[in-house]
Amino acid sequence: MNEVTQISYKGDYVYYIVFDDGVAGDMDFSEYLTKGPVFSALSDKSLFSQAAIEGGTISWPNGADIAPETVYEKLQLLTISKNGARRN
Repeated sequence: MNEVTQISYKGDYVYYIVFDDGVAGDMDFSEYLTKGPVFSALSDKSLFSQAAIEGGTISWPNGADIAPETVYEKLQLLTISKNGARRN
């Protein structure tokens, strides 16, 4: 499993994320804000901007975290769509 090695808050609900194999990109987490109370608290941008890397995943001080495999898959899909590659 790939692990997050670097994050950088870019503003709004977006972080630039780097994985241990070099996969990297911007990810907008705004879709997670409606996924339950632990995530809705992240609508407070001052809390959202406090993410850290713990055990290879992105987590927030209120206990919210995102599985690294989910973030990895989304970044790969974004890269494919940006590059115009076709998926079969």
